[in-house]
Amino acid sequence: MTDPATDPALLAAAQVSRAWPFEEARKLVKRFPQGKLAENGQRAPVLFETGYGPSGLPHIGTFQEVLRTTLVRRAYEVLTGAPTRLVAFSDDMDGLRKVPDNVPNPGLLTAHLNHPLSRIPDPFGKYESFAHHNNAMLREFLDRFGFDYEFVSASDRYNSGAFDDALRNVLRHYDAIMAIMLPTLREERRQTYSPVLPISAKSGLVLQVPIEVVDAEAGIVRFHDMGEDVEQCILGGHAKLQWKVDWAMRWVALGVDYEMCGKDLTDSVTQSGKIAQVLGGRRPEGLIYELFLDEKGEKISKSKGNGLTIEQWLTYGSEESLGFYLFREPKSAKQLHVGVVPRAVDEYWQFREKLPAQPVEQQLGNPVWHLLRTNGPAQGEGESLPVTYGLLLNLVGVLGPNATREQVWSYLANYIVNPAPSMHPALDALVTCALAYNRDLIAPGLHRRAPEENEAAALAALDEELAATDEGATAEELQNIVYEIGKDPHFGFENLRDWFKALYETLLGSSQGPRMGSFIALYGVGNTRKLIAEALGG
Repeated sequence: MTDPATDPALLAAAQVSRAWPFEEARKLVKRFPQGKLAENGQRAPVLFETGYGPSGLPHIGTFQEVLRTTLVRRAYEVLTGAPTRLVAFSDDMDGLRKVPDNVPNPGLLTAHLNHPLSRIPDPFGKYESFAHHNNAMLREFLDRFGFDYEFVSASDRYNSGAFDDALRNVLRHYDAIMAIMLPTLREERRQTYSPVLPISAKSGLVLQVPIEVVDAEAGIVRFHDMGEDVEQCILGGHAKLQWKVDWAMRWVALGVDYEMCGKDLTDSVTQSGKIAQVLGGRRPEGLIYELFLDEKGEKISKSKGNGLTIEQWLTYGSEESLGFYLFREPKSAKQLHVGVVPRAVDEYWQFREKLPAQPVEQQLGNPVWHLLRTNGPAQGEGESLPVTYGLLLNLVGVLGPNATREQVWSYLANYIVNPAPSMHPALDALVTCALAYNRDLIAPGLHRRAPEENEAAALAALDEELAATDEGATAEELQNIVYEIGKDPHFGFENLRDWFKALYETLLGSSQGPRMGSFIALYGVGNTRKLIAEALGG
């Protein structure tokens, strides 16, 4: 694909594209048509930010926010050619409110509840604090997917004094911030609310207590701690800000221009935007996206464990398919469970195969165009997958839970040219995924039902036709044989769908399946006849 700087048609199409990354990027173009100007008049990078709360390990929500933000970043670069940066911000000065379920040595964390995350021992015993452990996991997590980002830690900024001027600014505007926040709180909460959370010099706790500003320029506040009135400087890591104020302060202090968030933070965006304006800045542009649901349509909860982890997705599907699934309709709630993985894999490759032949305006609406550019120039746009993932799953389902990679490739030799794993690395990776998916999710509940009388007659007719068919018959030739039997009124199928469903349920043990011609070509005519014999034999 060509660069927009040298391709006027690409730039023109991008300026009117309805793909959501371009729609989001055009919000920034209105603010910075040619990029962002620094004080010296030179172009400064437009700053994109994603936030991470290191009270738990990185998860699929972390990935989707960095990915989606990167997609908007790349779209903005296409539209303007302006420099950009992406900051992954870790809010590791926050106090630990709850012990996560998925960490060792929970008693160690329980003893440090309400301490800053960066001042709590690491229950894994690897790093200087729990936050340092989770921050390292975040960076390893993002590096694994090749994201281009800069890591910024709240504790580093607070402790080093980098946020001191921003904290003084909050104290100067203390009354205005309180006027924004108090009307949004319940009466009981109003009594203890403070934009500033001092860190007790006595207990080390992040305190939720009212404060009085004594000297904004010196950063001195007064509050009650363990039965005494205390005056303390909040600079240099001796306090952190309450969430909505902290978010606004960060936008202003770092100069954030774009940040997206989930629907559950809609009110936070509103209030933080007002506070940012009070602090002399402005709310960044951003997308409010819908949250994921489980297979029952219920909100995903980390404590319930009803979600899907990155590791689970990558066990059963590809990284590209995950990106594809997260790309689609960010403003619509989507179910996130293992059942969506196979379709996402196959749809990704369908869109990828279409890409080279599409006119430029359609390419920009193709999710794969965006995904291939996430971490640099596009690679492999013309590649295709010779066998669908759905077909692979049907094959390994028939082979059983103990099927091996070598077995699968022996059958693939019936179907594809140059059937060596090294020649088809993407397919080979999916073979491994299909074996895991079958072993864990399909085989335990697989059931092939006995055929009805009319279905048995049709299966017998299919067997007779296959007996007269050469093993080298093409998938299309085999599909025509299947079609003709299903259309024969003698077998009593109301429509072809009923015939195919019977094939799937009696031969494959599934209510859905592939084009049978493709499956027979892959599995082999002789092997398919054995399946039919098993079905007819009960």
